[in-house]
Amino acid sequence: MERYYHDLATAFVRGRVRDQFATIEDGLQAGLRLHKFKVGPPLPRIQKVLGILRSLAPVDLLDVGSGRGAFLWPLLAVFPGLSVTAIDFNEQRASDLGAVRRGGCTRLTPVRMDAQRLGFAPRSFDAVTMLEVLEHMPNPQAALTAAVAVARRCVILSVPSVPDDNPEHLHLFTPDQLQRMAAEAGGARITVEHVLNHRVAVIRVAS
Repeated sequence: MERYYHDLATAFVRGRVRDQFATIEDGLQAGLRLHKFKVGPPLPRIQKVLGILRSLAPVDLLDVGSGRGAFLWPLLAVFPGLSVTAIDFNEQRASDLGAVRRGGCTRLTPVRMDAQRLGFAPRSFDAVTMLEVLEHMPNPQAALTAAVAVARRCVILSVPSVPDDNPEHLHLFTPDQLQRMAAEAGGARITVEHVLNHRVAVIRVAS
């Protein structure tokens, strides 16, 4: 059997079935879809971002566009003491995040929210992550500006670097475009690296 992010999958099951003693096996028997919690091969861009976060050691973090948790679950597993606020606009995905918190992962705060209009006070989070988010946004500049506004130290993002056939991908960004967008968003400086068909950018926020 494929290995799960055990504690997170168990929390999801307990949050969904409303039983604090439920197990992963109980969730499978109840027909819950737990594939999102399976531990797969590490994605280079995710490993890169986790390495950046290790060096930064943020005290709290906002993950924008958490989706099915491809980055969120490794993040929570690698940083067991980190307080993470996770947002997604999709109702089902936000509900799934809520089940994980309800089932026992209390350091996770899920919120259903539009990435282009973040409802947080300025400088609310030590770090902000946005992995594979901007290419989906009708207004990516608004989303990036909102992320920079709520970050105290940095925004870390990744975007595809090559065209693909995903119909939900509306944009493809060059390093120069990311540089200009970061400057317009109010970032103090930006570094951009290429990581296997993706760009990973770190935008530092002026103190």
